[in-house]
Amino acid sequence: MTDGVTIGQAAAFADITIKTVRHYHKLGLVDEPARDSSGYRRYGSADLLRLVQIRTMAAAGVPLADIVPLLASDAAPFADALVEVGRRLTARIAELTAQRDMLHRLTSGDRALLPDRAVAMLEGMPTLGFTPDDVRTARESFVLAKALVPEGFDDYLTDIEHALRDPRFVELATRSAEVIGWESDDPRVVELATDMAEHYLANPAQLRIVTGLQAHTETSTRYRLIAHHGEEQNSAAARLASLVETKLRAAGIDTPRPD
Repeated sequence: MTDGVTIGQAAAFADITIKTVRHYHKLGLVDEPARDSSGYRRYGSADLLRLVQIRTMAAAGVPLADIVPLLASDAAPFADALVEVGRRLTARIAELTAQRDMLHRLTSGDRALLPDRAVAMLEGMPTLGFTPDDVRTARESFVLAKALVPEGFDDYLTDIEHALRDPRFVELATRSAEVIGWESDDPRVVELATDMAEHYLANPAQLRIVTGLQAHTETSTRYRLIAHHGEEQNSAAARLASLVETKLRAAGIDTPRPD
């Protein structure tokens, strides 16, 4: 009787595919057995043991490149190596768990990009008189602020949370959203800029909404990307923001200047 089994049988016994056996051969994990008189390779018990060991270690997360030296090592180095594999697997599990959680947050829209309290503010803005466009602009500004000035974002949200409880702040915020339909030379722009600057100066906590987004590097660039998001050059909205900042600087308030 011919000793050994065919590659198909060996693969079946080791619970892997023929393609996997050949891949192991290619990587040098298992020596290719000699051919019999009929030209077929025959796998003996030692080959099957090796295949099972490799399959088991690979299933446990051991990189294929590490398997050969591990199988050749003594008990202590083998155990130490498996501990390191376990550490890498734990880190990978944490990474996959975070990715899964992000997928779940993606189904909730804003929650994929913003913390829950920012989402809660956005959801409550329509009840204060803000339009869907206002909410969209606020959402985009929140996302930019979180990305560009992460170290100051929590304080920024806190300041806005408090400001939204002030009817005067809400009134000025909703009025400022109306300038989109105005001409840049509309006299109401100057009037609104004056009202906004005076309100900020009288309410230092709310003034931090303007001054707080100061990054450690590229301060002016990051500030303007957030504060002037959605504005068209030479528009009434751009003029309003510029006038407010100019009035605040004239009062001694430090705000980033244009580059």
